[in-house]
Amino acid sequence: MGNSTICSQIIYSRFPEQELLKWIEKYSNGKVFLATEDTVNDIWISKFDDFFGSKGIKKVVIPAGENNKKIESVVKIWAFLSENGGDRKSLLINIGGGMLTDLAGFAATTFKRGIDFINVPTTLLSQVDASVGGKTGINFGGYKNEIGTFKEPVAVIINTDFLKTIDKENFISGFAEMIKHGLIFNPEHLEELRKFDIENIDYNHLQKIISDSVKVKEYFVAHDPTEKNIRKALNFGHTIGHAFESYAMQQNKPIQHGFAVAYGMIAELFLSVKKCNFPLYDFENLTNWLLKLYGKYEISENDFGSLLELMTHDKKNEDGKINFTLLSKTGKIEINQNCEKELIVEALNYYKDLKLTE
Repeated sequence: MGNSTICSQIIYSRFPEQELLKWIEKYSNGKVFLATEDTVNDIWISKFDDFFGSKGIKKVVIPAGENNKKIESVVKIWAFLSENGGDRKSLLINIGGGMLTDLAGFAATTFKRGIDFINVPTTLLSQVDASVGGKTGINFGGYKNEIGTFKEPVAVIINTDFLKTIDKENFISGFAEMIKHGLIFNPEHLEELRKFDIENIDYNHLQKIISDSVKVKEYFVAHDPTEKNIRKALNFGHTIGHAFESYAMQQNKPIQHGFAVAYGMIAELFLSVKKCNFPLYDFENLTNWLLKLYGKYEISENDFGSLLELMTHDKKNEDGKINFTLLSKTGKIEINQNCEKELIVEALNYYKDLKLTE
């Protein structure tokens, strides 16, 4: 198989093994490999062991958790591929959450200057975000996704049955990226999410909603594969959100990515009101909804300096200015908004003083 094209094939399937089989048959015997993480290996992969074993597919298992999204884990995958005869015409199947698909995708794109890989995401976050769009990466030097590549998987296989084993916290973490997709592009999708019953999940209906959400991401990726222009829309909530996430990691009190994005969206909606005249009524309405769903990340003024430093380090910045994607209304993005530090501090102060209501 040659290199993949810009947009990978996204397959929604109730039968992931059958879809995998179609791909496995395109590669030589002994040239298909599996990467997964230990939690997924325990819950899911054991059910497929006979299937993978019968195809001669060897697996490498990485410890779960964001703190394992590091170069040592990549080295483990490289060594595994090398020791088992991996070559440039190999395929790596990555089954796991966003940490695993980012990490193993990066290992695949750098091994022998790049081999094909397939992502089978097992969390809501990875189904709507991490496995689509061709970004791979690892954390480095205390910064999230500091090292990475742009490379699409040859296919992404999405099955909501995997989501039946994730807890509510993980579920709503992924839900935050869907909310973002509605905010930046599709008010109808946002309304669909507001009506969705998180307490009684209809997994068949969820597959349709995930498809709607992924279409938003696909639109931006297809129009701007390497994030030079409108793909920056997908960064909404992430400049401040990533700062919260990295800071929490430094404090050894990690927070889930989607929660960090939800907190970031509140602060960046505040900036949107100030810089882009985002409607105040919508801002207050959305803030209350996000607070109800995600609670609040407690910060004090003493944290502002560290948070600003983390924002300054963000990859999306140019010429030392902190670059945001903001909104002028739901569904209307305003990219390349440089905000003065004083305004960002105002947003952090607003966020700090928010009160949770029952």
